[in-house]
Amino acid sequence: MEYGFIKVGTAIPAVRVGDVQYNTEQIEALLTQAEEAGIEIIVFPELSLTGYTCQDLFRQRSLLETIDAAVTHLLQSTLQKDVIAIVGAPLEVGNLLLNCAIIVQQGKLLGIVPKTYLPNYNEFYEKRWFTSSQSLRPTTIRLAGTAIEVSAQPKLFETAQGVKFGIEICEDVWAPTPPSNHLTLAGADLIFNLSATDELVGKHAYLKSLLAQQSARTISGYVYSSCGFGESTQDVVYGGNALIYENGTLLSEGQRFALSPQLVTAQIDVERIRYDRCNNTTFATAQFHEVSETAIVPCCPLKNFKPFHLERCVPSAPFIPEAMATESACEEVFHIQTMGLAKRLRHIHAEKVVLGISGGLDSTLALLVCVRTFDLLKLNRQGIIGVTMPGFGTTDQTHQNAHRLMQLLGVTMREVPIAASVTQHFKDIGHDGAVHDVVYENSQARERTQILMDISNQVGGIVIGTGDLSELALGWATYNGDQMSMYGVNASVPKTLVQCLVQHEALHSSQELSLVLKDILNTPISPELTPADNAGRISQRTEELIGPYELHDFYLYYVMRFGFTPAKIFLLAQKAFNNRYADEVLKHWLCSFYRRFFAQQFKRSCMPDGPKVGGISLSPRGDWRMPSDATAALWLQSCEAL
Repeated sequence: MEYGFIKVGTAIPAVRVGDVQYNTEQIEALLTQAEEAGIEIIVFPELSLTGYTCQDLFRQRSLLETIDAAVTHLLQSTLQKDVIAIVGAPLEVGNLLLNCAIIVQQGKLLGIVPKTYLPNYNEFYEKRWFTSSQSLRPTTIRLAGTAIEVSAQPKLFETAQGVKFGIEICEDVWAPTPPSNHLTLAGADLIFNLSATDELVGKHAYLKSLLAQQSARTISGYVYSSCGFGESTQDVVYGGNALIYENGTLLSEGQRFALSPQLVTAQIDVERIRYDRCNNTTFATAQFHEVSETAIVPCCPLKNFKPFHLERCVPSAPFIPEAMATESACEEVFHIQTMGLAKRLRHIHAEKVVLGISGGLDSTLALLVCVRTFDLLKLNRQGIIGVTMPGFGTTDQTHQNAHRLMQLLGVTMREVPIAASVTQHFKDIGHDGAVHDVVYENSQARERTQILMDISNQVGGIVIGTGDLSELALGWATYNGDQMSMYGVNASVPKTLVQCLVQHEALHSSQELSLVLKDILNTPISPELTPADNAGRISQRTEELIGPYELHDFYLYYVMRFGFTPAKIFLLAQKAFNNRYADEVLKHWLCSFYRRFFAQQFKRSCMPDGPKVGGISLSPRGDWRMPSDATAALWLQSCEAL
């Protein structure tokens, strides 16, 4: 395990019902592939040594007596293999026949886990042959020359790298209280399930929902292997389900109804799982109250070094998962923003809002939210006062887009040029207006905020903040300027998501409005605080100054959501952006992100109210509490060492 990742596998071997030698050979062939692929733990289907559908053949001595030789052969074939294999077999324990998982590594029998819940309804009748582990007293048996105890006591297995995993068998996960509940509370990072799920119309979707929920509820990795082609089709069909989940998210799945053997792999991020468990106080409380009698079984030290390569897919826009591309997901974000503002207006009995309209992305989204809110509350859109405040850097393109946007949305338009007042301010404080420094820029931002605040007093309304989550993270806002408002509707919407939402609105608007929105989307992001170039185009481009927002949003997500180290975030960025940025560029902007993030906390410590939209918020009253004078030295040292 490196960077917190462990590579796991779920295998669907070819099977012949009752042919233990053939089945063992098929399992060994897949184990060889797994070892070559660097898989650390692999699981096979339920009763994979014999086949699940042997029925009354499970009572035949000829079948049962082959198990010892099969396990012996399996141990010999794994002598030089680091991969931990979990296979299924029927085992005699005293007078009982148990449906068991057998765990082997490097020629050693690590443990045996018997099945707890035996289905005995509809097409299942396992109690005809097997006994539940609940009826078992601790018993030592001899298997493949090894004396080993078999009991109902829950077991955790721990790899040489410290990853703990537990095992349950098929019906166990369908039970009201699956064994994995106890195992994960006792410390299991991963759960492996050996299964034999038959195919019925609609059952596969239910199964995936069940596994996703169990993985999410237990905050674990869940690896599932179910019988496939070769099992008896006398009464039912087995499709071969190979599924791997991480905290509710499906990482990888095999092909159902395949005729050939399958080996499905994924890298599970154990560090991510452990972070979520630490962060989730409900899980921690449940873990504290768990009376644990779980045995810990150590696995073998590794013999073979394999270099680490990140194989899993890493999306470059983590704030915009695949579901975000759908109409319903974008609408949900709008609903959250709208309901937040609607509650605030109702509470203060206000029917007027004031916001600056620049012709840029953030103010466009804020205006769209205001319009939806007023429509929801059945208020006249004229109560929305959009104010354009052209200054030294305002271009014709953004100025015209701001006016056209407000006209098409039917809101009240006001224009208050700021050049004269800011020039007078420069004279008052003794600043040379030809010097385009931070005073030059921030004076304009604060003048605009003063205008908005005063107009809101005039009309009896509130100032709506337009700044987004990305700007808050980077501190790309003027303190007591655009950093301040009376309600910030975009406060937890990152820039990449702002773009997605405006694009969504453009696709569902009239042709005229859509053209304006698309032009705004294509306009370079800029505060327009320095004069335009000789051609009248924007000269101050935000992403040239502070870096690409897609990179900063990527860094922000993994810093905030999982607390990953700079080294791991750098690794993920390399994978996500796939050579779109050189490593030196990724490192440069990662260092810049940490510098700005730490240095600008004071602006977030007094940020206005605003609704939380996604999983991350920088509100000091919500998700993020950080001292304004914390040092970034530790993180920057890690960045520089990359």
